[in-house]
Amino acid sequence: MPRERYQDSLDELRSEVLAMGDLVTERLGESIDAIDRRDESLARSVVEGDAEVNATYLRLEDRCVDLFALQQPVAGDLRFVTASFKIITDLERIGDLAVNLANYSRAARRTVAPDVAVDAIGEAARDLVERSLSAYGTADPGACRAVAAADDEVDALCQRASESVTRDLIAGTDDDGWGAERLLDDVSRVLLTIRDLERVADHAVNIAARTLYMAENDPELLY
Repeated sequence: MPRERYQDSLDELRSEVLAMGDLVTERLGESIDAIDRRDESLARSVVEGDAEVNATYLRLEDRCVDLFALQQPVAGDLRFVTASFKIITDLERIGDLAVNLANYSRAARRTVAPDVAVDAIGEAARDLVERSLSAYGTADPGACRAVAAADDEVDALCQRASESVTRDLIAGTDDDGWGAERLLDDVSRVLLTIRDLERVADHAVNIAARTLYMAENDPELLY
């Protein structure tokens, strides 16, 4: 393959990874909206749309494998293709977490912890994903490090939210029978929601870490 065509293939891969990122962040935003609005139809749409995310992942995986096998990239190009391969895996997992969130929304019966702004945590996590993808698109090392630093804020939000839900559970232990069982189910679901949003942010950090390694051959954020 001529060098010009090879470079075009790398540029196309970057564009398609970013397009997958747009698709996944859209699904994530919809799942957060479904939780906030208790929108059964929107939640169902997120679940049904996961097939498109998976198909995109497999197509880009094949593209990366072809570049490895047929072009045998070296140095910076090798790091770019490797980073892209890893990043689409993180994006596919964020898509799976969006499905989890949508399913939690569909199963929820009532608001357990009104003081817990799950939507705010979700938007913070989604913002990290968008920022990490922007860093990948521009190969910006500073933006990668900023994403990793901002993850501490999301972790703190999740910690406070989990503590608030736990306090609500303790306060509700005067209930008995079926009411207490339903309360426990709802609390568990909120805690799972918080956990999965924290995982979304962790995947954003993974994307930033791979991008930093791609841009500067620096493994600082990988460990």
